[in-house]
Amino acid sequence: MFSLSGMNALVTGASGGIGSAIAIALAKQGARVALSGSNGDKLRGFREQLIDEVGGDHVEITCNLSDTTQVEELIPATLDTLGGIDILVNNAGITRDGLAMRMKDDEWDDVIRINLEATFRLMRASARPMMKARFGRIVNITSVVGATGNPGQMNYCAAKAGVTGMTKSFAQEVASRGITANCVAPGFIRTAMTAALDEKQTDTINAKIPAGKMGEGDDIGAAVAYLASREAGYVTGQTLHVNGGMAMMS
Repeated sequence: MFSLSGMNALVTGASGGIGSAIAIALAKQGARVALSGSNGDKLRGFREQLIDEVGGDHVEITCNLSDTTQVEELIPATLDTLGGIDILVNNAGITRDGLAMRMKDDEWDDVIRINLEATFRLMRASARPMMKARFGRIVNITSVVGATGNPGQMNYCAAKAGVTGMTKSFAQEVASRGITANCVAPGFIRTAMTAALDEKQTDTINAKIPAGKMGEGDDIGAAVAYLASREAGYVTGQTLHVNGGMAMMS
């Protein structure tokens, strides 16, 4: 069940903690994955690891999402390399945290450009080949704070909330063509960033989560693999919250 055999996927931010878990989950289900990110060396190393551990013929495509030209070239490069695109996972994102009254214009602009605008551009570019194939799965990684807000992250929360609204609109536009568009909204997930927290900080966070612990990258990977599957063809315009009950959305 949920086989992705014969499907081609593009994952942005693929060398990061959550991104690599998503890529592994898709590859394990049989997808051929184009790994994208801004660090070519990290991508290359992860590609080799993915092939060694999971198998398959995966590729890496370096792309700086803050560069509009590179963003516009990413989908054509994926089509040239893989021969098609069935699954697009917009996972890459950055933070530039700070209280609103102290936030600089470039801190706002950078987050919106990479987290929101690049996601829009990649969705738009992928629409034509997916519509021609009359099949497509788009999964955008948002965040629990896009729904709840978070002090010191006005730019990030705005971008993630924007992705959610954008996904719903896109889902309505392309549903008749066999294309779905959904979001996965992680809560606190164990990554290199959360590993830097001390024991007291970790305990404080875990106390707010009914499950009593942070999630793992595999939890997000599993959610994406489901939404990317053929079996999820009647699920579109939705946000799947994966947060251990920290925020229960209806």
